[in-house]
Amino acid sequence: MLFAILNGLSTGAAVFLVAAGLTFVFGILRVMNFAHGHFFMIGAYVAFSIIGQHTDSTLNYVLVSLLAGAVVAVLGVITDFTVLRRLRNVDHAYMMIATFALLMVASGASKLIWGLDSYSISPPPAFEGGFSLSDTIFIPAFSAFVFGIGVVVFLVLDVVIHRSWVGKIMQSVAHDSWMAGQLGINVPVLYTGAVVLAFFLAGLAGGLLLPNQGLSPGLAFSYLLHAFVAVIIGGLGNIRGAFVASMLMGLIESISLVLLPNVPGLTIYVVMVGFLLWRPQGLFGQGGAH
Repeated sequence: MLFAILNGLSTGAAVFLVAAGLTFVFGILRVMNFAHGHFFMIGAYVAFSIIGQHTDSTLNYVLVSLLAGAVVAVLGVITDFTVLRRLRNVDHAYMMIATFALLMVASGASKLIWGLDSYSISPPPAFEGGFSLSDTIFIPAFSAFVFGIGVVVFLVLDVVIHRSWVGKIMQSVAHDSWMAGQLGINVPVLYTGAVVLAFFLAGLAGGLLLPNQGLSPGLAFSYLLHAFVAVIIGGLGNIRGAFVASMLMGLIESISLVLLPNVPGLTIYVVMVGFLLWRPQGLFGQGGAH
């Protein structure tokens, strides 16, 4: 059970790395980006194209992950100018259809560029081993690293959103973009910045989690569904809620595999339905908010 809890924390951190960009862009633009998982996958493919199946050092692995985030951020700029900006003042249903179309384009492009093969990527040499907490509990070093990097990303985003002047401006635009524009804030530029940051987080997550799973065209969906559930349970657009919900999901899924091994994956959906019935606005959402 202790191993399940520790493994659940690592899984939750991995889910948050994917959910961070998803909940951030929804919090500012009120856009649920269905293509987010595919840009996460593109970030993983970009990192793989640079570093290959064997990462020689931790520094190169981190730098390549940041570069993958930068490449996906450039795709975010292109996406904003060609798709999102044109649909910003229309009904949200059209935006959802557009992001689903973007999902299809990203899926086809990734298959065209990188093919349909599957790859297994080894972690950096520093993370190949692990450490023992007892005679029966062994913690892989890479799992501990994923948990640590998830916490660091959350703390950085939380400070930026709730403690910096940029975060205060973002919150004002999210609350009332028209009034923010009347007060002299360049709302379109801020919207573009939010999209770029969300795409950067998706690409960064793809690079960092590259050794955590096999690389294939199905990678986009491996975390996306869990990320959507975390965003819903945590409260749409709330970064703190997404972090807490991701950790809860990781723990629930890991413990349920121990207690209910015959129905893997079912517990997450039961919990999501329960939360929607009990608290539709999510853990940190505001009841009655627009």
